[in-house]
This record gives sequence, structure tokens and C-alpha cells, in this order.
Amino acid sequence: MQESPKKPLAVIVGPTAVGKSKIAIELALRLDGEVVTADSMQVYRGLDIGTDKPALGDRKGVPHHLVDVLDPDQRFNVAEYRKLAHDAIAMIHARGRLPILSGGTGLYVKAVLDEFLFPDEGADYDLRTRLEEEARLLGPQALHRRLAQIDPPTARRLHPNDVRRVIRAIEVYETTGRPLSEHLAEARAPSPRYRVAIVGLTRPRDVLYRRIEERVDRQIQEGLVDEVKRLMERYGELPVARQALGYKEITAYLRGECSLERAIEILKRDTRRFAKRQFTWFRKDQRIRWFDLEELGTIGRAVDAIECYIRAELGLESP
Repeated sequence: MQESPKKPLAVIVGPTAVGKSKIAIELALRLDGEVVTADSMQVYRGLDIGTDKPALGDRKGVPHHLVDVLDPDQRFNVAEYRKLAHDAIAMIHARGRLPILSGGTGLYVKAVLDEFLFPDEGADYDLRTRLEEEARLLGPQALHRRLAQIDPPTARRLHPNDVRRVIRAIEVYETTGRPLSEHLAEARAPSPRYRVAIVGLTRPRDVLYRRIEERVDRQIQEGLVDEVKRLMERYGELPVARQALGYKEITAYLRGECSLERAIEILKRDTRRFAKRQFTWFRKDQRIRWFDLEELGTIGRAVDAIECYIRAELGLESP
């Protein structure tokens, strides 16, 4: 690596099911790198099938950081994630290797790249618990209407079924006196900490949606229902992790609120909607260089192209 006042950081983003994990692992093998996960649910132990967490055998010996660091009943926020991510990146740099930040949680990526600090000085877990109970009793639409009254821009951005983020947005307003949209608008980084190469992965919508549906079917076959059942038996209502895609839908089935077929149908639909929201978030970042994995054809060709871009952007020596 060439010397620079700022250390290098490669970033891989994109919607769920696009293929980020495989690409990140192959790049790490070529670039002498280690992966730092930017996924708000892969941080939890036991949430394996539903988060499509890469199994140890699939990681090909590439170290993965910020995976399995919490139990499903533990609270966690983006400020805590940012600290852990910066610590992990620093350790990777100290070993003379390249950190590769990879994931689809846009707020986590923003926190690392732009020094954006979610307003966690106002975190109020008692209020959050009350809002979660309100959502359970009155339904997600009621909470979303409440958010629309106090923070219309955020309400337009969040789907009513994204209860976890709707609750967090209401909590920010209640505890800081200002809507989340204002905090986000003021988030600016005068001097980025790293020199970065940001890669966005995409596929045509019909291909991505087919991959999402195939992945859900595979997760069911691999035992997602049993995974959720075990988590419920050990942790009860999963106050934090139950909002994750896959877990909330299967939890509804296990409670007898719907059939398994209906739960799977809802999971596929909500995952498609989630992917669309991820695209909307990342498309706003003009620093991202997008690669269409269908156009590139094979994983090998895709990794070739992305590796070439990252080396040029970060000033890394050719192999």
C-alpha cells in the first residue's frame, strides 16, 4: 500500500440478496483484507439463517469482524457500532491489511464514513419499550401516523412495517425535541477519517427479486422456523431482534397469527420492499461506483473489475 496521511478503506454496499458477502470475501482474498460487517442484525448471535450470515466454512479463512458480538436480547445502537467498527478497522490497519466494510445497513455505513453520530444521547429504553407495546396493541400503522405528525420526511422514508426504525425516530423526537430528519440533514463530515473506495452492487430488479424469493425458500428449508423457535424459547419475545426480516414474520406464524405459507409470502414481500429502500438510500451517495453483477456475468469477472477499481481508487500496488 502507498503511504498516505489517511488509511485506506474499501466499502461494499447494495441491497439484500445482491451478493455482497461472496464478493467481499473474494476481494479480501485478493487484497489481503479482512471484512468488517455493516449489518444491524448479523451482530447478534443465533440469528444465522434469517440474516444469511456467512457460515465459517464459506468465509474461506477471511476474518469477519462485528459478527456474533451480542445476544439477541441486548440493546445496541449505531453509536456503539461506530466505535466497534473504528476499533476493528484500526486493528486491521495495524496488521498491514485492508479493511473491507461490507453490508446493507446504510446508517451504519454512514456512521463510519461520514462520522455521523445518531443522536443516542437521548436514548430512552423505557420509552422504547412503551412504544413497542403500543405497536403490538395498536398496530404499526398507528405508530407511523404518529411519526408523520412530528417528522413527515422520516415518515415518508420509512415503511409502516419497519417498526424498529419508526419507533427509533419517534424516540429521537421525544428525547431530543427535534425530528430525526433534522439530525440527518445536519450530519456532515468536514474531514473524512479514511480514503475510501465505495463499491455498490446491483442487479436488474426482476433478477434481484427472484434471488430474494429463492433465498427465503432456502432459509425455510435450512430451518429458519426452528431457529426462531429456539430463540423464542431462550429469549422470549426478542425485544430487539424480533424486528428483523424473517424473525418477525416467523414469530407471527409461531404465535398462531397466520399460516406458514402466509408468513413466507409476507417475508418475501417485505424483503423486496426493504431492498427497494436500500437502493433509495445508497443511490443518494455520489461517491459510490456501481457494478451490475448480471452484466459482468461471473463472480470472477465481477471481482476482477471491482478489484481493479479499488486498487486504482486507493492507490494500492498491483499484485
